[in-house]
Amino acid sequence: MTRGMEAPRIELIVMGGSAGALLALGSILPSLPADFPLPIALVLHVPPTKPSYLVEALRQECELRVKEAEDKEPLAPATLYVAPPNYHLLIEKRREFSLSADELVHFSRPAIDVLFESAADAYGPATLGLLLSGANEDGARGIARIQEQGGISVVQSPETASMATMPEAALRIAKPDHVAALPDIGPLLVQASRRPPHSLISPGEGA
Repeated sequence: MTRGMEAPRIELIVMGGSAGALLALGSILPSLPADFPLPIALVLHVPPTKPSYLVEALRQECELRVKEAEDKEPLAPATLYVAPPNYHLLIEKRREFSLSADELVHFSRPAIDVLFESAADAYGPATLGLLLSGANEDGARGIARIQEQGGISVVQSPETASMATMPEAALRIAKPDHVAALPDIGPLLVQASRRPPHSLISPGEGA
C-alpha cells in the first residue's frame, strides 16, 4: 500500500521478542508517558507450564496500566496487554482480543507472528509493529504482513540486540521502515502516537 498524506494515524502498537527482549523493554517502556494514547499488545516467549511474572516485572518499568489480555476484551489506550502463557494472542476486526490454543508457531505459543498478522488484518495501516531481540525467526513474517497492509514496521537493530537472530530474520524477509538502536525506540514510539506515520523519523535519521 502506498503511504501518503491521507495515511491514518497509528492506533495500535504490537511488540514481540524472546531472549533479550525483557531487557530491551526495560529501556523502552520508561519513555512512554502515563497518558500514552495507544494500546500496546505484547508477546514474549514464556514457558507454557509455569506462572508468568511478566505483568509484575513490566509494571516496574513503566507508567502504563499493565495486564494480561483476556478473551473478548476490547483494547483501551494507555494499556500494555501481555499475552498469557500457552495461548496465542490475536486481535479481531471488531478490535478486541481473542485467545487461541491452536498449534505452536515457531515452537511457541504465544507466537509473535500470530499477533502481528492478526493486528495487521484488523488495524491495517494504523498498525505499528516492533520486533525486538530474540533467538528464532518468529515475528519476521508478521512484520512483513504489517508492511503489506500499509502499517509501520520497526526492528531493533541487531547490533543492540542481546540475541540478533530475530531482528536479522526480519531484515532478510522484509525491509522494515525503521531499524532502530535500542535507545531510539522509546522516543520513536512516542512520535508514532502523535504524528502521521509517513512523517516518522528515527532519531538517528535527522530532525
